[in-house]
Amino acid sequence: MPLGEVVRDKSDSRYCGVETEFNDDMPQLLAFNINGGFDFVVSPLMDPSYRPSLMVAGNNGAGVPPFAGSDLVLSPSQWSSHVVGKISSWIDLDSEDEILRKDSEIALKEEIAWACHLSLQACLLPTPKGASCANYARCVNQILQNLTNMQLWLRIPLEKSDNDAMNGNSDHLVDSWETWNSFRLLCEHHSQLSIALDVLSSLPSSNSIGRWFGESVRAAIIHTSSFLTNARGYPCLSKRHQKLLSVFFNHSIQAVVSGKPEHSLPTGSSELAVNHIDGLQRHPLRPYLDYVAYLYQRMDPLPEQERFELGYRDFLQSPLQPLMDNLEAQTYETFEKDSAKYIQYQRAVSKALMDRVPDEEASMITTVLMVVGAGRGPLVRASLQAAEETGRKLRVYAVEKNPNAVVTLHSLVKLEGWENMVTIVSCDMRCWDAPEKADILVSELLGSFGDNELSPECLDGAQRFLKPDGISIPSSYTSFIQPVTTSKLYNDVKSHKDLVHFETAYVVKLHRVARLAPSQPVFTFTHPEYSITRSNQRYMKLQFEMPNDTGSALVHGFAGYFDATLYKDVHLGIEPSTATPNMFSWFPIFFPLRTPVQVPPGSPLEFHIWRCCGSTKVWYEWCVTSPSSSPIHNSNGRSYWVGL
Repeated sequence: MPLGEVVRDKSDSRYCGVETEFNDDMPQLLAFNINGGFDFVVSPLMDPSYRPSLMVAGNNGAGVPPFAGSDLVLSPSQWSSHVVGKISSWIDLDSEDEILRKDSEIALKEEIAWACHLSLQACLLPTPKGASCANYARCVNQILQNLTNMQLWLRIPLEKSDNDAMNGNSDHLVDSWETWNSFRLLCEHHSQLSIALDVLSSLPSSNSIGRWFGESVRAAIIHTSSFLTNARGYPCLSKRHQKLLSVFFNHSIQAVVSGKPEHSLPTGSSELAVNHIDGLQRHPLRPYLDYVAYLYQRMDPLPEQERFELGYRDFLQSPLQPLMDNLEAQTYETFEKDSAKYIQYQRAVSKALMDRVPDEEASMITTVLMVVGAGRGPLVRASLQAAEETGRKLRVYAVEKNPNAVVTLHSLVKLEGWENMVTIVSCDMRCWDAPEKADILVSELLGSFGDNELSPECLDGAQRFLKPDGISIPSSYTSFIQPVTTSKLYNDVKSHKDLVHFETAYVVKLHRVARLAPSQPVFTFTHPEYSITRSNQRYMKLQFEMPNDTGSALVHGFAGYFDATLYKDVHLGIEPSTATPNMFSWFPIFFPLRTPVQVPPGSPLEFHIWRCCGSTKVWYEWCVTSPSSSPIHNSNGRSYWVGL
């Protein structure tokens, strides 16, 4: 029974599981919990008393481990859909006790082999027991090499003790993220190794928790001891726990209720009254499930923009090459639906027209406006609407190099009756000889990183037909960079097993990402730019400081954004702190690192980025130099460039 049919993504987070003890009657165990309202069980597959070294050999020396019955006790679909295997918690592969260590390795491999045989979707691995987990990780890594589709969830407590560090006892600092990071590094960031977070009654700081949102967390195990009691006597969670669960739901992380009932329901409550219906016992953990369901159901529905972007979440796309390639009709159509963008452009043109032509001369002066890169005409429409709104006269030149879009432009002009106002020019703006100078030059050549679709080069070529006092819309734009943790994107890039993909900048709707520090400005371009020493090459060194209470973090790459000033106070952008609401034309850009960089607490992260220009292409190079050095990525644009 899903938690609720909220109008949102159809993700795993709609389902709630329950952690159970070992029961050799799996059909009864499953029936009781499913009938009790839970969607799946996290259950041991092997009797906890089993130890390989205690088995008595028989039948040619082969001992038979006491598994939970036969695979036939449930149907394949029941095993797959309703059971997550729980690996025995006694296992300790880094124990000083050699017998325990050997027993642990044998049992781990036997249990996972059995889980694979049952076609389970996931197995829950016990938390590493000590400071070292090298042998545990080695055995898991061996298993991962031959695993087909099953996920392994490493159980990690959500804890980070800041008190010891503040008292100067940093040697005793407990940071469970460090345990996870050590384990996944030993397993080479394997994509089938993920996390089940134990949510305890005490939570670390928000910055410390934030690191996990970029990790591959699949489940949040919520202990009954973490629940408080509300005024009516029912279990509830603190405000911080509620907020955390909401973020988990939004990241498609499944909830699992664990523990024994710790709340006695009020006498006479309806739950007690229906304790037995048709001979079925009410599940003792049902009040906890109901509360988790309540938190899920009260979440706000996804806005229309978010629903539109669902399919693009954490999906790597190569940036457009608008000069080298002609855009397709479907691409134009997607961008043209972004009303928020064109409203801002119309506002900018309106203000420019009013500044250009005083009210008393509005009927006498005709403003010359050129749309360079007109596409299928949305900026032409926005400009004409601005003229109508302000009562100004306008003569428009629509310059477009894509001959297919020009066909649509001619049709649009005829359909709208703009023949006397709009002249269509089928030409690259850098090559066109304009018959007159423009008062206003309007373009939408911006990329996710501002200049990454060659707006500077295009507008440098077009500004020669702008009057000396003419206005460029946009008038300037700045790119921004931010360090991020994003296991999903890193593994997607790594899966290509080559250098090229690690040296490519991708457009991506960031979702499962931890933003580790505020973004910082990188490159700024201003138009028109009449400086005789003008160059579009750029270099910037940035230093990021993580908040003190974050703890260590792993940087998989850098997210890039832009913010543009269209005209005066009218801006447009996707930088998170100033982003234009409800705009979807641009997703952030992502610069990956070939090897993720671990940043210890208190250490600055130093990042370098270059914008390089050649005769036929523009490209970026980037690297990290502190706390450790990475290679310089994309040297000479060997993997990724934008063609001029």
